[in-house]
Amino acid sequence: MKDNFKKLTPYFIIVIAFVLISVAYFSPVLEGKKIFQNDIKHFIGMAKEVNDFRAENGEEPYWTNAAFSGMPTYNLSTKYPNNFVKALDDVLRFLPSPADYLFLYLLSFFILLTVLKVEWKLALLGALAFGFSTYYIIILGVGHNAKAHAIAYMPMVLSGILLTLNKNYLWGFVLTAIAMALEVSAGHPQMTYYLLFAVLILGIVYIIDAYKEKQLPDFFKSIAVLVVAVVLAIGVNATSLLATKEYVNYSTRGKSELTIKPDGTEKEKVKGLSKDYITEYSYGIAETFNLFIPRFTGGGNYEDVGLDSNIYQFLKDKADPRQAKEFAQYAPLYWGKQPIVEAPAYIGAILIFLFVLAIFLVKGKLKNWLVAVVIFSILLSWGKNFNVLTNLFIDYVPMYNKFRAVSSIQVLAEMAIPILAILGLKDWFSNKHAVEIKFNALKKALYIVGGLALIFTLFGTSLFAFEGVRDESYNQLLPGLLDAIIADRKAVFFADSLRTLILIVVSAGVLWLFLKDKIKINATILVLGILILFDLITVDKRYVNADDFKNAREIDKPFVASEIDKEILKDTTYYRVANFAVDPMNDGSTSYFHNSIGGYHAAKLGRYQELFDFQIAKNNMEVLNMLNTKYFMFEDGNQRLNAQQNPDANGNAWFVNTIKVAENADEEITGLDSLKTKSEAIIDKRFVTDNFSTQFEKDSTATINLVNFKDNHLTYSSNTSTNQFAVFSEIYYKDGWNAYIDGVLKSYYRVNYVLRGMEIPAGKHTIEFKFEPTIIKKGNTIALVSSAFLLLIVVGWFFIDKKKKNVR
Repeated sequence: MKDNFKKLTPYFIIVIAFVLISVAYFSPVLEGKKIFQNDIKHFIGMAKEVNDFRAENGEEPYWTNAAFSGMPTYNLSTKYPNNFVKALDDVLRFLPSPADYLFLYLLSFFILLTVLKVEWKLALLGALAFGFSTYYIIILGVGHNAKAHAIAYMPMVLSGILLTLNKNYLWGFVLTAIAMALEVSAGHPQMTYYLLFAVLILGIVYIIDAYKEKQLPDFFKSIAVLVVAVVLAIGVNATSLLATKEYVNYSTRGKSELTIKPDGTEKEKVKGLSKDYITEYSYGIAETFNLFIPRFTGGGNYEDVGLDSNIYQFLKDKADPRQAKEFAQYAPLYWGKQPIVEAPAYIGAILIFLFVLAIFLVKGKLKNWLVAVVIFSILLSWGKNFNVLTNLFIDYVPMYNKFRAVSSIQVLAEMAIPILAILGLKDWFSNKHAVEIKFNALKKALYIVGGLALIFTLFGTSLFAFEGVRDESYNQLLPGLLDAIIADRKAVFFADSLRTLILIVVSAGVLWLFLKDKIKINATILVLGILILFDLITVDKRYVNADDFKNAREIDKPFVASEIDKEILKDTTYYRVANFAVDPMNDGSTSYFHNSIGGYHAAKLGRYQELFDFQIAKNNMEVLNMLNTKYFMFEDGNQRLNAQQNPDANGNAWFVNTIKVAENADEEITGLDSLKTKSEAIIDKRFVTDNFSTQFEKDSTATINLVNFKDNHLTYSSNTSTNQFAVFSEIYYKDGWNAYIDGVLKSYYRVNYVLRGMEIPAGKHTIEFKFEPTIIKKGNTIALVSSAFLLLIVVGWFFIDKKKKNVR
């Protein structure tokens, strides 16, 4: 018992160390501060109505009216019933954000290296190298929390898979099922999808090895165990997965029915997102050296170059000193291929050096897998800069066309490189290789990696033009400014190239001293750890630091109602607001106070995005009226926020006399160009049945009014002398919204491309729309059954295994 406790003591200490390190790095959380994340700021705006509804009613609405004129909340702050895996995730993420994500990075990677039988000291070093990888810190700074969350669980998933493939079936099953459940629960399908590629490559490498070693039965047994584990992991997340799957078909990630663009030209035929959209964020081929030299392509779009910079010296005599200083603080140094880059995805000079060293030392299937993953992810990250491969994946690989920002697949390289680097160090410190073999490997790695750094240091500034995609505007702004910008780009290129060269030479020197018996193993690990942390953290701090933290109140309530907001909020009726003072389709602020026609979401309803592109962006007032846009917000000539009431808004519901029938989606959306929405509606012919009327007698006495409204339940009263056709200023979503007249379920239709319409019989009636998604009940049942099966299998297997051992 004492021996076991002694063995486990370092691991307990390491977990505590991870807690302290995570909190220390994000030390402002100790003062109760929170990090400012732009994406999360807009997320808070989008989710406010949902959170308010939950607090007031004690239930989930599953629908919000605050954004994009209405949409499901399946990917927006929804809490699903019986979500046990979320409860486990909450336990693991007990630290204040974003320290919780850093803790997960460290813990998850440490578990992976422990499974790979790496001694705890090296596993600790590897965890720190992984956790402080610049990209992982950057995404916490900008608010890509779901992405960080999913990345954090990736190593843990691989741990379970590797345990199983190495015939530790019980604990491999347990870890795979739990880790995969947590991974899926993180809610970033793109990162989980990329992880699948790493797993598939691992499977290919292992099946080849199993074939050579004549161990195919064991391999397929492992696969069977893993399949059951993954199925149960998916099952426990069934509610969120099924809801998301249903929604994706209607979102911008689904297939569009349109064959034309807003300008009338023919649209590219795609099953998912367009190729231009998918590859908009493609890593430049030369830009890949950012992984090795932090500011190889200038760093981020805006860098602080200081008062000694060429930019400041150029501007100080030509502009106001304050303006010159401000421009120097936000200098446009990035000259790579992507539209916007917050910071370079720097893995670390020392990690890259150790990775190359490991290639010459480590043998076997793990090395083959990791090198293949690195090459695979980098090639795909090039996107449109390597069209042959990218188009192949977009056209033929399932689901690949559902995700954008292909550059982010580099997360696989950012995980694989430190794994192999640490495995290389493990071999370096073992007696596996003769000293001569180690020395030759060190020499080769130094020549390759150090030589590359030396070339860039000596000749790099003459190898590239250092010109970016937006540079023309700077010369137009002030002749000579671009020359100063390029001079600073060259300066940071040289500085960081030299920095990388020095770190590599020093690290190689430390390993050489160990080889010569000048320093011991623990001292070597300690020095390498200090160098790696210095390398990564000094770069991380350039982009995410204490300045990014604000008082918690500012973060929790990021928007303050303007005088205009307050005036609009005096109107307690049910209406929508169009805020044209900002980009309405990338704005969560308006949703914080009002029901907005815009919003901030990566996967909004596809038809609504098309409505915006074809009609709202062209200021079609009839369309804005049919959305019940009662107020417009805009900036006046003095750049002050102003508002105007729209007296022509159609209201919550109205009767139309004529229904036009469109042959297809193209005709339906272009039909809105001239549609008189107060008296006419347009409908797809698929909704038109034999007894469907397209003409209704005008009834001047007819009334229809919204009498009660909640996020998921709208009630209207109608009074007509003849049958009428009502159009409701609510977004059509057939998989959830049910219509009732006097408590009886009735059919309704999609009209005006995105709205709801239905025939109302003569007389006085109560009309209700209730959001009653059956997918939630279905998913909840599957989740409960899967959770029960998972628990039974683990407990049963554990006791059976224990009984077998006792018999032996």
